[in-house]
Amino acid sequence: MAREYPIELTRNIGIIAHIDAGKTTVTEGVLYNTGMIHKIGAVHEGETTTDWMEQERERGITITAAAVTCYWTPKFIKLAGDTNPVRSQTPEASAGAQAHQTSNGTKHKINIIDTPGHVDFTVEVERSLRVLDGAVVVFDGKMGVEPQSETVWRQADKYNVPRMCFINKINQTGGDFYKSLDSIHKRLSPNAFPIQLPIGFEKDIVGVVDLINMKAYTYKDFTDKEFTVGEVPADMLEKAKEYRHRLLEKVVESDDVLMEKYLAGNELTEQEFLTAIRKAVQSGKFFPVLGGDGRGIIVQTMLDAVTNFLPSPVDRGAVKGHDLKTGADIERKPSDGEPFAALAFKIATDPFVGRLCFFRVYAGTLAAGSYVLNARTQNKERVGRIVRMRADERDEVKEVFAGDICALVGPKETFTGDTLCDVEKPIMLESIKFADPVISMSIEPKTKADQEKMGIALQKLGEEDPTFHIKGDEETQQTIISGMGELHLEIIVDRMKREFKVEANVGKPEVAYKETITKTAETESKYIRQSGGRGQYGHVWLRVDPRERGAGYEFLDEIVGGVIPKEYIKPIDKGIQESAANGVIAGYPLVDFSAAVYDGSYHEVDSSEMAFKIAASKGLQDVVKKAGPVILEPIMKVEVITPEANMGDVIGDLNSKRAQINEMTDRLHLKVIDAFVPLAEMFGYATALRSMTQGQASYTMEFDHYSEVPKSVAEKIIESRQGINVRKGM
Repeated sequence: MAREYPIELTRNIGIIAHIDAGKTTVTEGVLYNTGMIHKIGAVHEGETTTDWMEQERERGITITAAAVTCYWTPKFIKLAGDTNPVRSQTPEASAGAQAHQTSNGTKHKINIIDTPGHVDFTVEVERSLRVLDGAVVVFDGKMGVEPQSETVWRQADKYNVPRMCFINKINQTGGDFYKSLDSIHKRLSPNAFPIQLPIGFEKDIVGVVDLINMKAYTYKDFTDKEFTVGEVPADMLEKAKEYRHRLLEKVVESDDVLMEKYLAGNELTEQEFLTAIRKAVQSGKFFPVLGGDGRGIIVQTMLDAVTNFLPSPVDRGAVKGHDLKTGADIERKPSDGEPFAALAFKIATDPFVGRLCFFRVYAGTLAAGSYVLNARTQNKERVGRIVRMRADERDEVKEVFAGDICALVGPKETFTGDTLCDVEKPIMLESIKFADPVISMSIEPKTKADQEKMGIALQKLGEEDPTFHIKGDEETQQTIISGMGELHLEIIVDRMKREFKVEANVGKPEVAYKETITKTAETESKYIRQSGGRGQYGHVWLRVDPRERGAGYEFLDEIVGGVIPKEYIKPIDKGIQESAANGVIAGYPLVDFSAAVYDGSYHEVDSSEMAFKIAASKGLQDVVKKAGPVILEPIMKVEVITPEANMGDVIGDLNSKRAQINEMTDRLHLKVIDAFVPLAEMFGYATALRSMTQGQASYTMEFDHYSEVPKSVAEKIIESRQGINVRKGM
């Protein structure tokens, strides 16, 4: 099977934003303007293509990232020729692109992932950005930069994803392109700059001025199919010239030749201007800004910008990994001729075909019926059906190529972050790391019939979502589920009921506290048992040291001279980790510490792996008590938007919740309060805030960091945990 679209004409992009900024509506606008759908579905009516889950349509929010594919030929501004400096890596792709250009009018294939905006589902943004080549960041033109806007921007920075900005809803009351642009400059980057300016204000917006070719694109209604192209309105000419001049100055910084030409006073051609913007965007140092109504014709100019400026897989260059056979660093170029290499970034349960594994192909090709190697398990898996997803619909394909995003049907042992690769030339790509859950609750099946079904449901949901954790409480025989927020767990329980027909009782949400240490300490620990016959003997000296917050656990083997044989070192590490999982002062996991075994002894007959594991486990419990143990709690970044009349009450209430007020700003006629607040104080806040402000205030909340609990609060936590243990009969 031959490749239909050259890799150079492929774009893998994500639509990312704060909740309610209009991501899904923009995606609908893209699908409508590219002819993939014939009517733009409304989010509030549950008609959109990518919000296909029942819960998404009922709540009007995106919960799971959805992939769709569309096709676009640039209409207004077109890059001609080969402007990519790394294109020589794939000469066959260049030849294909030229042939495609003559036969198909440079039609581009655009794979789009529409991601959630609610912070509880940030895992979907994280894993999508890991495999995408570019992104469109959508902003609500009435609100500008919001908390989750900052979060997704930082996530894109983390994965070095080039991006552009689309300021949505500027034609609605309160929408303001320039105020939103100012908020982007202040809170995200001064290197975001318009490539077009709106003509008009709020409901009177009738088009845009393109700053590249200095043309006006106007319409009678934003739902028109075609623009009227004309000259820049006289009252906007000076402003447009000024913005164009500043845009030119900004983008030529990324191209020495064009910079020299510009400084010499020579006018750049339109193609040189486009090339300069493309290079600046792909350097990650410049972010084009557009604006309009995501439902309307303006999306066509956004599609032009996506195809002209955001990178193809070839532009992103080779992907790096290490050779499973030698351990050496190696890479795979974005070419069909390279050995196959792909990353599994999402597992989903489809009601019709079963388990789906979404993957991004970085190099090579994969055909149905062939075999791939899972680099983590080092097991081969047969490739059954391969499907290209259109939200919840599937198109079966026989073969996939470098740059494609598709899904495998039915792989049993592949999970999020796994590398799938050529059996003969294996490579391990960098996996995906996710945040730990911050909230937990107990869950019990309502009937005996629900018990087995609940286990299967939780297992499948856990495979889908790496931020959803399940564990059993040995003392209460309850199942504890953990996630990123109350809504996250609420959706999980709702999905169990609807998709798996499991009825369950849930407990009250509980904060996911952690424990850590604040100083270095040492201890000696022995485990000796004589009970007739062979005994047990394990003897270790342990030292623990605190590490930076978020650094995790580190084990150090400092044994010299064989005082403890090598075969007992791993059991010592295992004993420490098992003991740390249950904490010391309140039973919460112990984190961010290093543990070193530096001395000890063994018995030639009585020593065993189990004896050393137990000695290390007991030793950790002892040494942590000497190391200044403290409890850590999740601190949330909270933004409250309130009328000025209620600001005093809101701040007073936040202060009573141990809040740290960081900043107070104005947004339109409202006050915005940014604060750090312990999660433990935020349960039921939505109801309290509504009551306090007669329903006029709103808030958003996302996890920010863990911080030490004040001593008085820690004492109450420990006391309550001891009360639980007493009730358990301990």
